[in-house]
Amino acid sequence: MLAILAPGQGSQTPGFLTPWLEDSDSAAQIAHWSSLIDLDLARLGTTADADEIRDTANAQPLLVAGALLGTARLFASDTSAISYVAGHSVGELAAAAIAGVISNDDAITLVRTRGIEMAKAASVAQTGMSAVLGGERDVVVAALSALGLTAANENGAGQIVAAGDIAALAQLAENPPAGARVRPLAVAGAFHTAVMQPAVSVLAAKVRAITPKDPALAILSNKDGTVVDSGEEILARIVGQVAGPVRWDLCMESLAALGVTGVIEMPPAGTLVGLVKRATPDIETFALKSPDDLAAAREFVAKHGGN
Repeated sequence: MLAILAPGQGSQTPGFLTPWLEDSDSAAQIAHWSSLIDLDLARLGTTADADEIRDTANAQPLLVAGALLGTARLFASDTSAISYVAGHSVGELAAAAIAGVISNDDAITLVRTRGIEMAKAASVAQTGMSAVLGGERDVVVAALSALGLTAANENGAGQIVAAGDIAALAQLAENPPAGARVRPLAVAGAFHTAVMQPAVSVLAAKVRAITPKDPALAILSNKDGTVVDSGEEILARIVGQVAGPVRWDLCMESLAALGVTGVIEMPPAGTLVGLVKRATPDIETFALKSPDDLAAAREFVAKHGGN
C-alpha cells in the first residue's frame, strides 16, 4: 500500500520550484495561485534566498504549492493508487486537498491566511523553538513541562521540538534532559502552542466559508495519528492544530500498523522520508525532489500502489 506525504515548514530550500516551472502547465498553475493570494510564488520558489522563504507568511504557501504541484505531475487526475495521505503541520492542508476534502485553490487560500496569522501571533511574544534530539520521551517531555515549555512537535526517531519562552529555551539548552542534546531552530515563534491561539480564531472564520467533502482518500491526522473520515472534522483538526502539538510520531506508527509498504514525499522532499526511514525502516521511501525523479516515482507507485 502507498501513502503520500506532504512536508511541513522548514523543508523548503531556495530554488526548489525551478525545475518544476520548466513545465508550462505547472508554471501556469503557480501563476494562478500567485494571483489568487497576491503572493509571487514563482519568485519565492526560484530566486528568493533562504531568509525570505524562512518567513512563515512566505514558507507556508510555498510548501503547500510545491506538494500540490508534485502530486499533480505524478498522478494527474488518477489517484487510485494512493491508499493514505498525511501532511506534517502545514502539510495537512496539502494532504486535505490531495484527499479531496477541499480544492487546491481552497488549500492555497487557507494556507495564505494561516501563514500571515501565525507570523502575526509570533511577533507579539519573545518565543521560539528548539529541537531536542535523543533521550527518553517521558524524560524529555517532563523536562519541558518543568520549564513551562511545550512539546510542540513529536517527530519520532528521538526528535521532539520544544516551544515557548526564549529564556526557558535557553535554560533547556544549558541543562538538557539526560541523554539528549538541544539545537535552537531558526523560527520566530512558538508554533503549535497556545501562543498561536489568535491565528486559530482567524483561520476558523476563514474555514466557515468553505464546504468540505468527506475524503476520497484515507487521511491521517497530526492530532493523534488516526484516520479521519469526515471532511468537517479534518478541517476542524487542521484549524485547532495551529495551537496544538503535532504528533507525527503517531502518524508514522499508524502508517506501519495499517500495512503501508511505501511512502512518497512530495516536493520539497527529504525531511519526512528521513524520519520514516529511522522510525519505521520496513516502509520503503521515495523523495520526489524534481521532475527528473518522476519516472522512478511512477515505478515506485506501480510497486506499492493499490490495496
